[in-house]
Parts: sequence; structure tokens; C-alpha cells
Amino acid sequence: MAFEHVSVLKKEVLEHLVFPQDRPCRLIDGTLGGGGHSFALLEKYPHLELLGIDRDENALAAAGERLAPFAGRFKAVKGTYSQLADLARQHGWEQVDGVLLDIGVSSPQIDTAERGFSWRENGPLDMRMDQTAPTTAARLLNRSPETELVRIFKEYGELKQARKIAAAVIAAREERPFASTSDLVALCDEVLGRARKGELPRPTLVFQALRIAVNDELGELERGLEAALEILSPGGRLAVISFHSLEDRIVKNFMREAAKDCICPPRLPVCCCNHKALLKLVTRHALTAEKEELELNRRSAPARLRVAEKC
Repeated sequence: MAFEHVSVLKKEVLEHLVFPQDRPCRLIDGTLGGGGHSFALLEKYPHLELLGIDRDENALAAAGERLAPFAGRFKAVKGTYSQLADLARQHGWEQVDGVLLDIGVSSPQIDTAERGFSWRENGPLDMRMDQTAPTTAARLLNRSPETELVRIFKEYGELKQARKIAAAVIAAREERPFASTSDLVALCDEVLGRARKGELPRPTLVFQALRIAVNDELGELERGLEAALEILSPGGRLAVISFHSLEDRIVKNFMREAAKDCICPPRLPVCCCNHKALLKLVTRHALTAEKEELELNRRSAPARLRVAEKC
């Protein structure tokens, strides 16, 4: 299956992730995917050099083909966005003018049944973004203690019935180990029941929780934001697209805290921390897809873009 992914909020990214037109500048695309955002930015800025990072080898191959016209200004490497500062330095870059992170799972990953990301198609319970990583969703379900499963479903899926579904997993795997997405969907239907009109289908949040755990997505995001702040040059911009509240909350809080001059407790009458703001907020609120984009790509609906500039 071809790696065909429609990049979301492309217009907004081009409006807010800006670079000089008259001098060389450097950008890290920490979640390269199919290379849609990178293509648009390389096309707009003739002096831009770009380092693309992704842990999915299929994405790296697809992006390499798509960005071949910019071969002299583009390089793709396998890795995670928490490694972006180290990978940049290995590339000979001590500082960069911009970092772009498009968090979450891509359309080709969702739509390929063999990857196991979607509950709508039967396939192996995999969910690994890096297919060489040791831990699959099946391994996690079949080997994790009940307390860990409760934590995963509660923290990453925000499931009110986390204990109930975790207990059901433990009981079911004693009879037969989980192997396919249909195994888990059947359990969700049995334990959680059918969703009411207007609610998310019951397996959605269970699959989300497992995917986040398998790929350590929230930990990667937190470390990736710190790495981006470290490698950005003054005036450089950080743009992050998130797709659900857990991700957006991390991004929002990180940017707001880094944009504060004082981080003393509110009770103190005088500042004692001597903290200086590291970022300036470019977008005060998250930007979302406009009507035209929503009509063309329904998957853009949950996307949220936040942008900040290094002081």
C-alpha cells in the first residue's frame, strides 16, 4: 500500500513557520511522515535546508521519493523526535531556525490493516510506529499486570471503565492470548457495550490508549519539546500539531510555562526565581482547520496547531 498522507493545517503552518527569503536557514521536521509539510516549506523557501526525522521506515521511503527534487537541501534519518537535537548535531547542525512536530498516527498507518492501528479492520495487534521495536500491542496486553493495564486505559484513554476493561483482559488472556484487532474489539463490545448516538465507538479509546503506550507517545512528546527548545536559535520557531486533548495539553502547558518571566508561587509578593521567558507565544490559542479543509479531509477536524518563538 502506498504511503499517501494528506498533511493537515498546511496553510496555517506556512503562515506561522516563517523563514528569511534571503539567507540559508535550517528546519527540523521531527515527524516527517509523507513529507507534505516539508515539501511545501522547501518549495516556498529556496534557501531552506531540512532534516526530516521519522521512526517509520515506510514513511522515510515515501518522503524520500516525494522530496527528491530537493535532494541537495533535504536529508531524512530514522529516529524519534526526542532525539532531534542529537540527530541535528550528528548532521553538523548546532542550532536551527525552526522545528515542526506533527504528532500522532498517520493515515497510511491507520488504513493499513497489517499495522494493527485501527479497530475497524482486522489485523495483527501490532500498533508499532517503528516496526523493529520489541513491544507490540499484543505483547503489552498479554504480559502487563492488571495495575499497569488500568493505568494505561485510565491515563491514555481517559476511560471511566478502565478497571473493568483491564480485569476483562486478564480473564480473557487466560483462556486465549490476544493476537488480532478483532479479538480486542470483541472484548470491548462485550464489556463496554455499544456506544450511544453521538459518542465515540467503544473500542476507539481502548485502541488509542494501547497505541500511546506501545509507542510512548506522550513521553516522546515531552522530551521532543525539550529537545526542540534546546536546539532552536533565538528567533527560531517551534510549531506543533496535536490531535487529542492529552497531546494538546502537554504542548499548551509547555509553551505557556516557557513563556513566563516569573515562575514563583503566586503567594510570594516579590519574585525570587529570576526566571526569564524562553519562548514567546506566536499563537495565543490553538489554530484549527477551516471549513474548506474540513470538507476535503475530515481527519483534520481534531488537529490543533500551536506556535512559539524562542526568545
